[in-house]
Amino acid sequence: MASIIELRDTRLQKINKLKEVGMDPYPTSISRDYSFKELKNSFEELSKSEKNISIAGRVMIIRGQGAILFVVLQDEGERFQAVLKKDELKEEIFNLFVNTVDNGDFLSISGTLFVTQRGEQSILIKDWQMASKALLPLPDKWHGLQDVEETYRKRYLDMIMDKEVYDRFIIRNRIVKYIREFFDKKDFIEVETPILQTQAGGAMARTFDTHHNDYDMDMVLRISLEIEHKMIMAGGYNKVYEIGKTFRNEGSDPTHMQEFSLLEWYAAYETLETNMSWTEELIKSIAKDIMNKNNFIVYDNFGNGVEVDIVSPWVRVSFRELLKKDANIDIQSITLEEARVQALKWGVKEEEVKKLGLGNLLDKIYKKSSRDKIINPTFVIDFPGDLKPLAQQNEDGTAKVAQLIIAGAEITNQYAELVDPVKQRILLEDQSKAKTAGDDEAMDVDERFLTSMEHGMPPMTGFGMGIDRLVAIFTEQKNLRDTIFFPLMKPRE
Repeated sequence: MASIIELRDTRLQKINKLKEVGMDPYPTSISRDYSFKELKNSFEELSKSEKNISIAGRVMIIRGQGAILFVVLQDEGERFQAVLKKDELKEEIFNLFVNTVDNGDFLSISGTLFVTQRGEQSILIKDWQMASKALLPLPDKWHGLQDVEETYRKRYLDMIMDKEVYDRFIIRNRIVKYIREFFDKKDFIEVETPILQTQAGGAMARTFDTHHNDYDMDMVLRISLEIEHKMIMAGGYNKVYEIGKTFRNEGSDPTHMQEFSLLEWYAAYETLETNMSWTEELIKSIAKDIMNKNNFIVYDNFGNGVEVDIVSPWVRVSFRELLKKDANIDIQSITLEEARVQALKWGVKEEEVKKLGLGNLLDKIYKKSSRDKIINPTFVIDFPGDLKPLAQQNEDGTAKVAQLIIAGAEITNQYAELVDPVKQRILLEDQSKAKTAGDDEAMDVDERFLTSMEHGMPPMTGFGMGIDRLVAIFTEQKNLRDTIFFPLMKPRE
């Protein structure tokens, strides 16, 4: 069997053959009258007219020998058959095809439409042109890419060989477009905020750190969209949303990535109750209008799938209720030292336990004791207040927040947003103390943000959701990497 180097050398020689007869292997323009989708939709009318038409696509299969060849072309996930007959072409044109065309090449083909004896819609080749010569072969047509890592490193080959993969990214596009239309109809405006920032805020997470050479100052990649959105709201806009790349320098597994697409929105004068209602409306509408189904197989970190009913009534349960039921912990009375003891019992690593604050410890216990048990869509409400320092605080020490949980995974974070600058400063200062004590995920005091709040922010509610995780649910994927074109991978040695 020839090596990749030998196959590539052979194809380079074929380029020379094309040039010798005056055919450009990489022309700047080609003939193309119809896409394959358009061709199939108008096939009957076009075939009756016996009109000469041009199409273009990638060669996937060449079969047959002698005086007739059958060529399967692919374009935008659709396939169409072209038939090459020796008695329909000049001999030199037929032979040039046989001697220079390979799987993976892009061709422009001109001819007339007909139906084969086997009932296959086809085009009879009258002329052809190389549109782009491929130097490397496609994967085996029967098996595609078998190495999972290779599918991530060479996603383009995965999409060529696997129609399901190709269609998955069409679905992702439709979901994102639907989300934009949903908020546009509710009179939101779409905004853009900086990815490169002087200070991270809006979430509890480790940052990716970098340096601005011209200004000679350290900077970070954003971990959230929240702070800038609220500052925009202070400027007088009542409804804003953004879908943007966000970065958190944390562990990775099938349900977490360090770079992900985040949807956040904020609405003035609306309540957390409205927020949850809109969330339910949006996600149920995607299930109905795009996926046309109610139930989905959703996977956990270990690849275990569970059936989830998206459109059944969504329930609500408080964080306090869950920890009382599943861990026998009362979050109203537990002390920091007691929480550390309980966290160790639940398998939280000792080095983490020593440096985490009370809210983060309770959150770790909740994730180990309760969250995985939640299957169908459920809003968990009223988290510990120090865990949610950007939300309105309840009198009992909890915060006016909700998380949508599906199959044990956090899908959304939504708040009744805190707009009291005095309380906000106190909460952020407490966070800063926790960070100084060793909690890497705690927040810093952001004076820019506090100043904007002191100038006045309207009462508002806000929301954050990972787009990749939502797409994984609707396309029933085990790994978030299967929902993005180019997931980050370690370089091969």
